[in-house]
Amino acid sequence: MISPRKQARRFPLRRSVGLLLLALLAACNQTGQRAQAEEPGANTACVLDGMLLKDFAGPKAQIHYAEGKPDFFCDLMELFTALRAPEQQRPASAVYVQDMGKTDWAHPSGHWIDAKSAVYVAGSAKLGSMGPTFGSFSSMQDAEAFVKKEGGKILRFEQVSAEMASLSGGVDHDTTMSR
Repeated sequence: MISPRKQARRFPLRRSVGLLLLALLAACNQTGQRAQAEEPGANTACVLDGMLLKDFAGPKAQIHYAEGKPDFFCDLMELFTALRAPEQQRPASAVYVQDMGKTDWAHPSGHWIDAKSAVYVAGSAKLGSMGPTFGSFSSMQDAEAFVKKEGGKILRFEQVSAEMASLSGGVDHDTTMSR
């Protein structure tokens, strides 16, 4: 029988490769974890304008980056403005919006969903903290019911353009949207 010490000398490459694989697996587990949505507190302010999220109606959003705490947004117009800005270079590890089919528009709380899989309604009669805004829903049925009641047009995440999310009244002034 070969002693462990002699075996380590006989197979140094195999041992090194094994240690390298373990290190890579550990790194994959750390970076592959998706950030979880956080519920904003009473004093959580919007990253763009400092407005308190809890003071305003309409869906809220949050972006998680690899480092640090999430950025919160008091309105989906602000979220899409930040995401669609050409100068935005930090890759987001997760983006969440509230499911307005499951929470109250006037006092939204909880019900965070992945922004990229959500269904959006643009151009409805409902207002957010910045005026006209997008509604976000986890199901097409909820979005369709919202459109019947409040008007608007249904969009997917990738269909929302920077022009539509203009904080200078993009949705309100977009003539391609029905009211």
